Amino acid sequence: MSHPLVTALRQSRGMLHKQDIAPVMARLGAVAGTIALGDDCAAIPDGDGFLLLAIEGFLNDFVGADPWFAGYCGVMVNVSDIFAMGGRPLAVVDALWSRDGAHGQTILQGMAEASAVYGVPVVGGHTNSRNDREQLSVAILGRARRLLTSFDARPGDRLVAVLDLRGAYREPFPNWNASTGRPPARLRGDLEVLPALAEDGLCRAAKDISMAGVCGTALMLMEGSGLGGFIDVQAIPKPPEVGLERWLASFPSYGFVLAVAEQHLATVLARFTTRGLAAAAIGGFDASGAVRLIDRGSDSLLWDFKAGPLIGRKGDA
Repeated sequence: MSHPLVTALRQSRGMLHKQDIAPVMARLGAVAGTIALGDDCAAIPDGDGFLLLAIEGFLNDFVGADPWFAGYCGVMVNVSDIFAMGGRPLAVVDALWSRDGAHGQTILQGMAEASAVYGVPVVGGHTNSRNDREQLSVAILGRARRLLTSFDARPGDRLVAVLDLRGAYREPFPNWNASTGRPPARLRGDLEVLPALAEDGLCRAAKDISMAGVCGTALMLMEGSGLGGFIDVQAIPKPPEVGLERWLASFPSYGFVLAVAEQHLATVLARFTTRGLAAAAIGGFDASGAVRLIDRGSDSLLWDFKAGPLIGRKGDA
């Protein structure tokens, strides 16, 4: 019988949404050329580095219920994707549909606030004020000198999770908000740890924790690298007042999983913890192609990539 957490994770909204990516990967992988699919951003070689390009779309129920925060997230989550790749953001553009100009203004106000907080300008986009509801997508451009990718974890690496626990839920959604109202300089400095790790050669692989939560994002990192491994859910940093099942399905404003070689583990953890961030080794990578969930001595199969993809890898069809 499956561990209850395995069942909950596999049936969570975030994990189910990630599985929608697999047929897209299979269809578009052949036309992507030299750009690997399945990462937080497309990494396009450019001079002595890489241009980074990403986009996020937002669920209609979220945009309708919390339009200001949806606009704020439009910038915030894209910025996180760029830093997860070892890059720094340059600018964003948005596509906004609304019932009228007044309804769209609240979303734009949230975007403007996040633009100021993270120091990333909104430089253009598309607007339609004659739709039947509010809808939002936001794209971002960035640049990296040295990449963190979803494809470069190696067997024997430690799986690290880093999160900002100094926040609260934006109820009723699973969004853990540790961004709004916080000092902008601190938020930017916390993100700057990621490209510094890449440029200092301390880490090769990382992902931004998405709606799939800590475990789902770790699965995507293992899948992208063609590996398996294990996740010890009791080692995952979490707020003491939040139940484990809810936390594993949460979408944090600041959260990353990384693959770190053993010899760099202490240094990498210290880079985060000295900034007041929670960071811990929560598992490891191996060549098995299967991922096990460990919980207080129990050992359950969370996913077997040989049996089927989560989001798929470039070349899988």
